[in-house]
This record gives sequence, structure tokens and C-alpha cells, in this order.
Amino acid sequence: MLLTRRKIRIETERMSLRQPVMTDFRDWSHLRRNSADFLTPWEPTWAADHLSRKGFTNRVYWAQRSIAGGTALPLFLIRREDERLIGAITLDNIRRGPSQSGTLGYWIGEDYARQGYMREAIPAVVHYAFDRLDLSRIEAACLPSNTASRGLLEKSGFKYEGVAQSYLQIGGRWRTHVLYAALRSDRRGRSDAGL
Repeated sequence: MLLTRRKIRIETERMSLRQPVMTDFRDWSHLRRNSADFLTPWEPTWAADHLSRKGFTNRVYWAQRSIAGGTALPLFLIRREDERLIGAITLDNIRRGPSQSGTLGYWIGEDYARQGYMREAIPAVVHYAFDRLDLSRIEAACLPSNTASRGLLEKSGFKYEGVAQSYLQIGGRWRTHVLYAALRSDRRGRSDAGL
């Protein structure tokens, strides 16, 4: 049984960001499958059922529970001109109390990369997190060699904060990541540290 959903929709210039629904399965699995070589160098190893309908159903249930519980905000990027699913962005690990923070993650299909879609989505989600969710800090991490992601975060107002050794398993092995953060009241100047 599907949980009652709290509808979340964030509009940008070219996209609607909304939570995944079961009818997205075919588009999602097609996009992920066709972009596998582009995505897998940067992501944790896909589970055996990653592209299956059952795996996607679990993903949709998780999204509904997470939104209802306020622990995550998983959103699909839907291009308005043709209603095409082009990627996803998730604000995860939402922590309340003295922390008031969350962790940002994202991916885009290979055919839609470097067209400014994620550069449009990140500020919209960050604004929503600060304004509507009352968060104070949004964190993000990426592999040091992922220059596209590092540049994207920096252009989106994230500042480099350091390095986390053995931060995530990517491709089946523990990998060091560079850490970035955006603060609601950011008085930090531009820094070239870590570049």
C-alpha cells in the first residue's frame, strides 16, 4: 500500500522537481541503463536489482517515507518542454536540532549533462532547504577527480571545506572525497584551498 504523499514540487526555469512515482519506472530505468558508463565511475556499486521494477518500487516507498518523515527530499528532474525525466537530486540525512543540516547528492543522464540543468536544480533545492525546511547547512561531497561536480558545486555557491578519507565506497572500494558546504548565512569569502 502506498503511503499518503505530501506533494513537493519545486519549479525552476526549465524543470519541475518532484518526488518519484511508480509511473516513472520505465523512463528512470531506461535513463539509468543508457547512462550507466557515465554514472558508475562516481556512484556506489549498483545492487543486482538496481534497474528492476522491484528495486524501483522500494525507491518510491523510501522516497515517500523519507518525505513524510522529514529525513530526506528525493526529487526527479522533469524537463518541462517534453516532460522528460533527465536526472535526480536528493537532500538526504536531514538532521534537526542543533545541526539543522542535510547532505546533497545528484545525478544526471549522460545526454543531458553540461547543459546547465543541475546548475539550475541545485540552487532551487538549496533555497527550498533554507527557506521551507529551515536548514542552516547543506553539505556535499565528490571524488577529487570529478572536476565537473566540483565546478558545479562551486558555481552553485558551495565552498570547499576539506577532505574526508575513505568517505564512501565507489566501485567497491573506499574512496576519499572532497567536502563542500553551503550555509544559509554564509560570510565566508571565496577560497581556492584544495584546488
